[in-house]
Amino acid sequence: MFIIYSFIVLVLFLRLARATASVHDDTFTPHIILRGTVQSVSQACINRLSVLINGTCPGPEIRLREGKTTWIRVYNDMNDRNLTMHWHGLAQAASPFSDGTPQASQWPIGPLHFFDYEIHPQAGDAGTYFYHSHVGFQAVSAAGPLIVEDAHRGPYTYKDERTFFLSDLFNKTDSQIQKGLESDPFVWSGETSTVLVNGLGITVNGTKTGPSCSLSITNVEPDTVYRFRFIGATALSLVSLAFEGHPELKVIEADGRYTKPYSTSYLQIGSGQRYSVLFKTKSLAEVRTDQTGGRSAYYLQLETLERPTLTRAYALLAYPNQRKQGNTTVAITTTIPDPKPLTLPNITTGFLDYQLRPLNPNEFPPLSEVTRRVTITVQQIVNGTITWAQNGLPWFESYPKVPYLVSLYEDLYTADSPHSPSYTDAIANGGMDNTTRTFPAQIGEVLEIVIQNSGATNGGLDVHPFHAHGMHFWDLGSGNGTYDLAANEAKLVGTQPVVRDTTMLYRYGTKTTPGLNAGWRAWRLRATQAGVWMIHCHTLQHMIMGKKNPSSPLLPFVDIQIRKAPRRNMHGADLAGCTAGMQTVWVFGNEEEIRKIPYPDIGGYLTYGGSAYGNESWAPVVNHYFDETG
Repeated sequence: MFIIYSFIVLVLFLRLARATASVHDDTFTPHIILRGTVQSVSQACINRLSVLINGTCPGPEIRLREGKTTWIRVYNDMNDRNLTMHWHGLAQAASPFSDGTPQASQWPIGPLHFFDYEIHPQAGDAGTYFYHSHVGFQAVSAAGPLIVEDAHRGPYTYKDERTFFLSDLFNKTDSQIQKGLESDPFVWSGETSTVLVNGLGITVNGTKTGPSCSLSITNVEPDTVYRFRFIGATALSLVSLAFEGHPELKVIEADGRYTKPYSTSYLQIGSGQRYSVLFKTKSLAEVRTDQTGGRSAYYLQLETLERPTLTRAYALLAYPNQRKQGNTTVAITTTIPDPKPLTLPNITTGFLDYQLRPLNPNEFPPLSEVTRRVTITVQQIVNGTITWAQNGLPWFESYPKVPYLVSLYEDLYTADSPHSPSYTDAIANGGMDNTTRTFPAQIGEVLEIVIQNSGATNGGLDVHPFHAHGMHFWDLGSGNGTYDLAANEAKLVGTQPVVRDTTMLYRYGTKTTPGLNAGWRAWRLRATQAGVWMIHCHTLQHMIMGKKNPSSPLLPFVDIQIRKAPRRNMHGADLAGCTAGMQTVWVFGNEEEIRKIPYPDIGGYLTYGGSAYGNESWAPVVNHYFDETG
């Protein structure tokens, strides 16, 4: 098995080493264009100033194919905001500056600039993903579905597919929310007004008239098997959902990896998670009987979990008219039902843990291959502001002035910039290098990562959807209290852990003793991809919460006329608009392994507004890591 992974590392290294630079002038045509703008949009009869992609929320669906290179040009058409794009769930090992994380892997795209992302899904990546900005609170609206299609015929048979893109809606703007989360005294964002399905919905207590106040309608045919793709693009909400009159959802994919079929009557989806299910519609006879009684649509009911108040939302599943009486149709009601049609289960801690199985063997490393265990203890610090600390240290206090990957290339050994983490110090300190506040690992290591929930300084507890960039992990499950290796190994007997990229750290009560361990989530991963990657809670508020830092939603430090000025190092931008809170940075490989590309070839990526970023005045110089066919 080590030989297999050594070969993978060698292939990735050779691809990086053969990178070629190309000028993306008028002779270059990207496959897909995304444009970020800020404008007022009405959803569920709430008007809100939001960052949109191609003028809509959600943005357009993107479809890629395994083994095929796709160039996506992202324009920042805003005058006063940074932008990036993260391809959630897709490892970017061969495109080190394309992960879209401004603290870790790249400078953000400055106002009136664009950046060309090279995306190359690998074999086995077919599945459901999404893209979103990684700046401030923008991902609440600047996001859209991303589907990776099988290079060949997929393992499951279905006639068609439908996508359900779940998102939150807040009355406050991004800048208002971020300002409050960073303030002393702390000001909460408020709860979501509703959970939107494909950008549509109705607020339960709000206005129910107007073109934007409507339920999403998904049209289906009788006697048909569909693939339903669910994307948890919520900012805050952990959502439970089920379909009225359709009791079986057969899970076949989780986070971009096929699973063996698993039947459930409902789904529970945290921020960042995705599932595909096979969905069998009603028979033609059942539909005709229901339509004779005046019914042709069924509710999809959604409820938020683990919040102070429950928010209930709806969408519709509609069948075509099957009645024989001339041209008579059955009207589809698009109002909120009263009473509610379904009783959904309350929070299911450990939803689908130890139950899903990979469709094919996934090279799960047994305990005997684990080289070390790293525990990340998360705790909320309440002191005027509310911050999140990992192993006792909030990351913002060493907030990087430049992205970590950039700093490793430039060797910026100054008081304001991070430097290469000490592996020796990290080993002695339980996994984290205290100087850089990063978690280093050597290529080839098999890590067991335990994320440990603990009581806040006021005893409170919360839930957290933890997401890993640049890698997938084998999920080992979750539980109450403190992680017990022997007990969990016993639970794993007879199971086959699935590969995920986002799983839930639950709470098992709302209050506990400050600092007491009160729930855990465990992963196992093999470090094969040299680079700088983030592991963080995907709740947008938690990513921001903390003391005021350079992460303003606007750009007070940036000359917004940069596109007309000579190129220069723009470190003064201080990563404006980026988030700082409940996040960790992992550095896989040593400096030599990470810096595979010579400095002159990578120089355009190392400054804010560098030559790898284009605008109307000049074409960018961009590295190509794959040829057109991969």
